[in-house]
Amino acid sequence: MTIQQVSTETGLSIDTLRYYERIGLIERVNRADNGHRRYTQNDIEWIRLLIRLRKTGMSIARMIHFSELRRQGPSTVTQRRMLLEEHQHCLEEQMKELEQHMAALHKKIAHYQEREVRQEQEHKAQETVSSLSTRC
Repeated sequence: MTIQQVSTETGLSIDTLRYYERIGLIERVNRADNGHRRYTQNDIEWIRLLIRLRKTGMSIARMIHFSELRRQGPSTVTQRRMLLEEHQHCLEEQMKELEQHMAALHKKIAHYQEREVRQEQEHKAQETVSSLSTRC
């Protein structure tokens, strides 16, 4: 695949793909005879993993470390697993915190909804009193 096709498929800009290659997140991409990059399906799968790691908040520095470990081969499998487990733990903690924030928002929204109902009831009661007093 060309860099343009990979950009379209992954949502990363061409500049980002080049940057990822330059800083070592993506291994050197094979080139066609004309010098244009040619990405393989393995490259695409790796890029998708990088996108997931980035979207889950992993720093570029940690992603580079993970990429370096990957390039070192099978002897680093345990280190890579541990790095991902550590990241997973951080995500789980963030998710718990987000759930707490969400619960607080739900509570506050329910509180405002109750106040709106009470205000509407009070408004209707005042209208009723006003209409009765104008009849007399």
